[in-house]
Amino acid sequence: MKILPRLKIGKLQPRFPLIQGGMAIRVSTGELAGAVAREGGIGLIAGSGMGHDELRDEIKKARSIANGGIVGINTMVAASDFLGIMRVAAESGIDALIAGAGFSKDIFSIGKDFNIPVVPIVSTDKAASLSERLGAHAVIVEGSDAGGHLGSDRPGKVIFPEVRAAVNIPVILAGGMIEQADIIEAYKMGADGVQVGTRFAASFEANVEKPFHDTYLKAKKGDVFRIMSPVGLWGNALPTEFTDKVARDEAKPTACIRCLKKCSRRFCIVQSLIEAHNGHLDKGLVFAGEAVYRINEILSVKDIMHNFFNGLEYID
Repeated sequence: MKILPRLKIGKLQPRFPLIQGGMAIRVSTGELAGAVAREGGIGLIAGSGMGHDELRDEIKKARSIANGGIVGINTMVAASDFLGIMRVAAESGIDALIAGAGFSKDIFSIGKDFNIPVVPIVSTDKAASLSERLGAHAVIVEGSDAGGHLGSDRPGKVIFPEVRAAVNIPVILAGGMIEQADIIEAYKMGADGVQVGTRFAASFEANVEKPFHDTYLKAKKGDVFRIMSPVGLWGNALPTEFTDKVARDEAKPTACIRCLKKCSRRFCIVQSLIEAHNGHLDKGLVFAGEAVYRINEILSVKDIMHNFFNGLEYID
C-alpha cells in the first residue's frame, strides 16, 4: 500500500507527513513537541501565553528529546506579543513558524530574516493565495471540525479542494485526524500532510492534568460545541463548569494583563486555558475537535504515531 506523500516545507522534510497541532496554553510544550519530532513528525510548541524565557526553556527541552527531529512553534496572531514570541523562537533556532487565530503579514519578515519556513493556518482560498504571494512555504487548512479557535463554519475537508486548487505550495489538512483511516482519506484527497491536535492532546506527553484527559475520555458524539472566544473567533470546546458560567455571563475577569490585541473581556482566554491544563474545570476552557468522542484511551506519542503510520509506504 503506497499512500504517503513526501511532505517538504522549504528545507524541512519530516520522516512522516504530519504536523502536531500547537495547542495552547501549555498543552503543547517541549515534552510533546520533542516526542512528536523524535518519532518523525513535526512537533510544535504552543507559544501563546508564554514568557520569553519560558519559551526558550521549552525549545531547549524539545531539542533534548527530539533526537534531531523538527521542532516548530505555533502562536495566535491575536496575541499582543505575537511577533515578540515568534522572534524569540526564531532567535532560538526554531525550525518552523506556524501562525493561527488571525493573519499576519509581518511574520513573513521574521521568516525571511532567519531563513525559517512560515506556515499560516487558513480557512479560505483567498487567505491561502495571499499567504503564497507573501512567501509562505505551506498552508494548513483548518475548518469547523478542528479544535480550538476556528476561522470558518465549514469543515476542513470542504475547504481543502478550494485551497488545493488555489496554490502551488504544500497544503496540509487539519481536523478529525484520530486514526489511520482519517489520514489515509486526507492523503487520497491530495493533502501533502495532516495536522493532528486533539489526538495528541490525549497523550501522556501532553502537559495536562488528569481531569483534562478525563473530559476527553468521557466525551460523547455531539458534546463539542462552539463558544465565542474573547479573541473574536468561535472555538470548539467541551462543556465544563466554566462554560456554564460563561453562558450565564458570570465569568468576566476581575483583572486584565492585555494579552490580546483586541479582547471582548467576556472571559479571560489565557487564564481559562491555563486553568484547564491544570485540571481546574470550574475555571477552565477545554478545547477539542469534533471527533474527540472517538478517543477511548490515553496513549504515548510513540504509540499514536505507530497507529497512524504502521504499514503505510511512500508514493515515489
